Amino acid sequence: MPAFYLPLGDNAFRSTDHTVGPWGPDSQHLGPPSALLIHSLLTHRPTFARVTFEVLGPVPVANLTVSTSVERPGRSVELLSATLSHEGRAVLTARAWHIVGSDTTAVAGGAVAPMPPPASAVPMEIPDFWSGGYLAAVEWLSVSGGIFTPGDAQVWARPRVAVVEGSEPSPLELLFAVVDSASGVSSRVDIRKWYAINTDLTVHLHRQPVGEWVGLDARTTIGPDGVGIATSVVHDVEGPVGTTAQALFVRERG
Repeated sequence: MPAFYLPLGDNAFRSTDHTVGPWGPDSQHLGPPSALLIHSLLTHRPTFARVTFEVLGPVPVANLTVSTSVERPGRSVELLSATLSHEGRAVLTARAWHIVGSDTTAVAGGAVAPMPPPASAVPMEIPDFWSGGYLAAVEWLSVSGGIFTPGDAQVWARPRVAVVEGSEPSPLELLFAVVDSASGVSSRVDIRKWYAINTDLTVHLHRQPVGEWVGLDARTTIGPDGVGIATSVVHDVEGPVGTTAQALFVRERG
């Protein structure tokens, strides 16, 4: 099965062409490297309540290394961190809160209504100017809107490739391979004329996802001073699982 990354040993990975993003052939979409850090963090703990990624620079399509640590150990909650580096320079960091599970079925509630299921969606139209790389490595279905339709969107996505070659991706890895796309599917600008690049990504999960499909009920707001915010409610086929938020650097291409 093809994959976003090939393992090289000693926490090193080779990026494949499936990671290529919209800004150029040498830089990655943030979905695959986010999933790679989650892949590594899952070797420490099986679930996360919140993960925040800080984008320190473009993630090159190249050999990368991952380091992980436990910042705040504890019996009920723990804070873990992971760093993705290229040639000794950190390009992406993640800090993840793990909360030890307990039975709260009796008081569970408050979630929004489920999205229409994948079976009710249609293939999302993809123009020729960006039809390969990451976009082609994911199956995209549209309930409403999509990557190249400006405004709010509801989409379903399912990665066609593994995160790491030789490792069956978990539902959590598949979710993190997709959720950075909330700002893309609900974009209000033409990426051929404008930059709309997120500086971060925060994901809160009130339950752990199941299955292959990830649903994004996404919206973007752009202010008058070059800053935007993209948010989404994240779904699996059983209903909502959490939310995302991204700050956006918005500039007209010169």
